Amino acid sequence: MMAAILLGFLMTQFLVPSERGITDDETHITYPGIFYWEKEDGSREKIAVPGRYDVAAKETMVISTVLPADFDKTALAIRGSLQDVTFYVGDELREVYDTSDTRPFGKNSASRYVFCPTSAADAGKEVRILLRTNTSQYAGVVNAVYWGDKVDIWQYLFRCHASETIIAAFILFAGVVTILFSIALGVAYKTKFDMEYLGWCMIMGAIWMLGESKLRQLFLPNASAIASLCFVMILFCPVPILFYVDTILCGRYHRLYQIIGYIATGNLFVCSFLHMFGILDYIQTLPLGHLMLVATLAVVLITTIRTLRHSTDKADRLVLAGLIVIFITVVIETIATYYMVTISGIFLGIGLLILLFINILRTIARIRNLELERRQKEMHRRREQMEKLSLQVLRTLSTTIETKDEYTRGHSHRVGEYAALIARELGWSQEEIINLKNTADLHDIGKIGVPDTILNKPTKLTEDEYIIIKDHTVIGAEILKNITLIPHAAEVARSHHERYDGTGYPDGLKGEDIPLYARVIAVADSYDAMSSRRIYRSALSRQEICEEIRSNQGKQFDPVIAEMFLRLLTEDRLQVQEADSTTPENADQPNMEFEIGKFVSDIMQTMKAQEDSENFDFLTGLPMRNAGEKLAARLMEEHDGCLIFMDMDNLKQINDIYGHKAGDRALKVFGSILASQKADAAACRLGGDEFLLFVPDISRDASAQLVKNIFAQFQAAKESDLEIRGAAMSAGLCMTHRGQAFADCYVKADKALYYVKQNGKENFFFYQQMEQENLAQGGTSKDLATVAKALQESGTYSGALDLDYRDFAKLYAYMNQLSQRYAYHCYLVMVTMSTTPDAVMYIENIEQALSCMEQAIRRKIRAVDICTRNSSMQYLIILFESEEKQIPPIMERIFAQYYRLYGKGNFYPKYEYLPMMPPDGTDQP
Repeated sequence: MMAAILLGFLMTQFLVPSERGITDDETHITYPGIFYWEKEDGSREKIAVPGRYDVAAKETMVISTVLPADFDKTALAIRGSLQDVTFYVGDELREVYDTSDTRPFGKNSASRYVFCPTSAADAGKEVRILLRTNTSQYAGVVNAVYWGDKVDIWQYLFRCHASETIIAAFILFAGVVTILFSIALGVAYKTKFDMEYLGWCMIMGAIWMLGESKLRQLFLPNASAIASLCFVMILFCPVPILFYVDTILCGRYHRLYQIIGYIATGNLFVCSFLHMFGILDYIQTLPLGHLMLVATLAVVLITTIRTLRHSTDKADRLVLAGLIVIFITVVIETIATYYMVTISGIFLGIGLLILLFINILRTIARIRNLELERRQKEMHRRREQMEKLSLQVLRTLSTTIETKDEYTRGHSHRVGEYAALIARELGWSQEEIINLKNTADLHDIGKIGVPDTILNKPTKLTEDEYIIIKDHTVIGAEILKNITLIPHAAEVARSHHERYDGTGYPDGLKGEDIPLYARVIAVADSYDAMSSRRIYRSALSRQEICEEIRSNQGKQFDPVIAEMFLRLLTEDRLQVQEADSTTPENADQPNMEFEIGKFVSDIMQTMKAQEDSENFDFLTGLPMRNAGEKLAARLMEEHDGCLIFMDMDNLKQINDIYGHKAGDRALKVFGSILASQKADAAACRLGGDEFLLFVPDISRDASAQLVKNIFAQFQAAKESDLEIRGAAMSAGLCMTHRGQAFADCYVKADKALYYVKQNGKENFFFYQQMEQENLAQGGTSKDLATVAKALQESGTYSGALDLDYRDFAKLYAYMNQLSQRYAYHCYLVMVTMSTTPDAVMYIENIEQALSCMEQAIRRKIRAVDICTRNSSMQYLIILFESEEKQIPPIMERIFAQYYRLYGKGNFYPKYEYLPMMPPDGTDQP
């Protein structure tokens, strides 16, 4: 609808006939009389007005005419082109226009319309007009003469010349708005917009157009000043044009444009100096200014074409088209200055409006792109912020994980410092070193996904546990895969346990296939692990560390990095400061990050409190394995003492016969006894029927007496409960020295316990006693004959571990009767698992060996033979109707099967046997 209204307006104004002729006759505004040129020699020449004649500068040209007899007009008017104008009517001086007293600089009066008042009384009188200029360019110029009422003359002039004036005013307004708008956009988007320089070009063009306007004397008080300013605009105009195009071309030709700008500015100063001191007027130096302007536009046009000719951006192509239009209009205006006087900048104005429209389109496109970039930057900023927060959370979690174990506290920080020392030796930049330290902070973040029971286990890990803990590299890489603020963080988390020889994990990378950052971290990580105390061992000496690193050059470590690290170590240059946990690493980080860090810390503290409650065994009233072992390890670092490993015998038999409530009562009774021991002792339930007790600052004799007292208290307590009377205790003891590794003592106490169980149970033994007495081949304290006698008593023997033993005992009694009645040859065989005192024994290995032995027995005995497990380290077999000479081959088959299944040499079986029916036919004792 609005477009239709606009179209209707344009059609009515340009297609419908004009109504101007109804009230005004434009043909009567121009004076129709005949003019004569009054020459100095007294001759007269009839001339045409307007026109140009051969008159020298500084000479006065006199033209005359006789007013008609019916003359009744109120004014005559002529435009002086840089000329002084004087009107005589008859002999009377009527009007003089001379600015010699009012113009600030220059030799000529500004061009303007000069009005001479007349009346009907002047009819028939001669009118003389005197024209004088100091400039040869306008000497002899005679413009049209108008007559009539002054208002009618101005109305006619306004109709003729209003369009360029209105365009100039609009361009001036648009230029100011463009500059303000560009400044506002620049503040908003923090960049420079080329529209600002276009705005200055528009203002300068508008000022020139207003100065050249035929109507300027209507709205400007000093025409001379604006006339001079017009020339200044022409001379200085190349400068904003160069700025404008230089911004569009992103400074590609900045140096060239700068030189041209200096030349244009110098030209302005020179011409202004000549003008102010009356040497040469602006109009006289104008050709040089025009040449400078055209040359500038030509250079701009050429460089723009070279730059934008291959551009696919439509906005750039439009700008190029606009500059071509401006170049053409400037050339037209320049030519018109010397050959015509009626254009007055209308072409330039149209060109500027076209360029403004094009630039508006380009600016809109640029704003759209800037807005897109702003959104992308905002998204990137938010992503960085989220990554920073994520990193803060990860660092807090990593630190919290470390602080849960005093042995690894500060590990990541120290690894980062050691790695930084290596990187400096390698010649890395400061930025790379900082990034390396950041990756070190997070290299073990994957341990979040590893159970604490495995991370803090004081003894050697099993194969299954080792597989689980190896997963922390993959977990860490997965956590860090989207973190871009710290390059290489994910690859370091994944590959810092790779070995140079390709035997590492998780990917088995080899040599330089392992990322460089990970190779550096691997050396630093291993050094800190070896130089720090762990719950399962003491810190290694510098000599031991050097030997370990040197022996693993080219195997575990990059040989170059390892050699460099050894040099740092031998030169005692591995001095690092511990991390300051009280001060944030980056004090200028947003408070929100610290709040999140505090929030995560609170969560971890809550989780730790929950973990502490989960580490307490409510049945026995003792700590569970993880907490108890850590407490015992801490005490062992500061005190001598005795580590006691205890096991409740026959618990499974009690559970199977009387139910788990009876077994729970037995555990509860024993737990209360342990809890009542010395206040400075550390006791815990390891799990199932196993307990651990560390008593600090106690002698060997006192330790033996303490165990006897514990056994006696348990014996007395169980007498009141018939269902748990079958429970008994066995214990292995290891005397410890301050600073001795917990894991070593743990294994020794465990070995002593199994030595007891191997020899009949319900007793205790010192590991040191095993070493002194060399009891590697010790037999059972209850020999095979005693076991046979117990079997004859139908299962009253307390050494059995499971219900099958009772069935075995019944079968033994039955077969014994058969042997007596029918003289069957049956043999009772006892298989004992043995080891040496210096062999390292782990519960997992023991259970694996026993399981393999049980499978071997069941596979290799005959269908008529039977077997059962007698104790923790013993099996019983009844061989039915077998000759004695067949027993060794049978046992050899069983042992061969065992060795095939187990495949390790730390547990070896032995056997002994006796006939169920003695050779003399009497009953066994």
